[in-house]
Amino acid sequence: MALNNFKFDVLKKNSKNYRTGKITTKRGNIRTPAFMPVGTQATVKATFIDDIIKTGSDIILSNTYHLMIRPGVERIISAGGLHNFMNCPLPILTDSGGYQVMSLSKFNKIDREKGAIFKSHIDGKEFILSPEESIRVQKGLNSDILMVMDECPKNNLDHKTIKKSLELSTYWAQRSKIAFGHNPNKALFGIVQGGLFEDLRKISLNDLLKIDFDGIAIGGLAVGETQNEMFRTLDFLKDRLPENKPRYLMGVGTPSDILGAVKRGIDMFDCVMPTRSGRTGLAFTWNGRINIRNSKYQKDNSPLDSDCKNLNLNKYSKNYINHLFNTNEILGSMLLTLHNVNFYQELMSEIRKNIEMDTFDTFHDKYINKL
Repeated sequence: MALNNFKFDVLKKNSKNYRTGKITTKRGNIRTPAFMPVGTQATVKATFIDDIIKTGSDIILSNTYHLMIRPGVERIISAGGLHNFMNCPLPILTDSGGYQVMSLSKFNKIDREKGAIFKSHIDGKEFILSPEESIRVQKGLNSDILMVMDECPKNNLDHKTIKKSLELSTYWAQRSKIAFGHNPNKALFGIVQGGLFEDLRKISLNDLLKIDFDGIAIGGLAVGETQNEMFRTLDFLKDRLPENKPRYLMGVGTPSDILGAVKRGIDMFDCVMPTRSGRTGLAFTWNGRINIRNSKYQKDNSPLDSDCKNLNLNKYSKNYINHLFNTNEILGSMLLTLHNVNFYQELMSEIRKNIEMDTFDTFHDKYINKL
């Protein structure tokens, strides 16, 4: 039997359950806690993949829904898979497409057996995305970490509605696992649902543990609840999650979200925030956020962040980048996007370093309300 090329090792664990680790994949190692830049449509917007690698990113995320619609999985298969298609040597995690079906489709209908029946937000063409089809598409993309198909209800305080959705997601998770089969070079993550209800979160997690996935993701957060509500859910789960599997908080988030979630034992994150904010003029820095479009920066020749340690991005002044945005020059979006991705990776590097040095609590308290 072939050796399993996916492995997770905890390198340092604090008594409070936060930790550093290493995910081993066929395409390289992923240092955790890790942030995954989002390459929705086979590109991390406004950047070159070589520059994403230079920021210290170990893995990126891409999107099943968008890629199955455009350019279509068969076209990517013909190119030799997603890594070849976008010239990315890094490991790639693909989501199942469930969230986008719910949030973007002009029309969608959920059928327990068929899956999600929906119309493309691009041209209205009808698609059917079952758990088996989602896994087939992700295998065709040749991603390294695949996600189970789940239903993604909007933030909802109705216990009965969330319970029904949870039961469907568990059923689809079982079917996803069967469709995934044995793949020694890939991993499949289950997704814990249950909204803000502790009893439902417990049921969901226990059911997923019985199915036995390579990693555990936490879904149904970052959908409108407060940060404190999110943290309370993670507080409930942190001592119940298996120690020997990576823990992935989906779609999160701000730097302070990440700091708080790491303190609650989370290993992996993704979010469009650094790239989307970069394209609209918002920069993340160690001294807080900067709206570079603000007129006060027109005479400010200092760098965006004098504490930036990578890529020599500080050779561009606030004055210059303000000019680029106010004249709609593409370079402004490129510079700020790369700056933000770089900042997020520097944040993750400092998080890992402080956990290793047993100083993370101090680091957390210094920046939790600043970033």
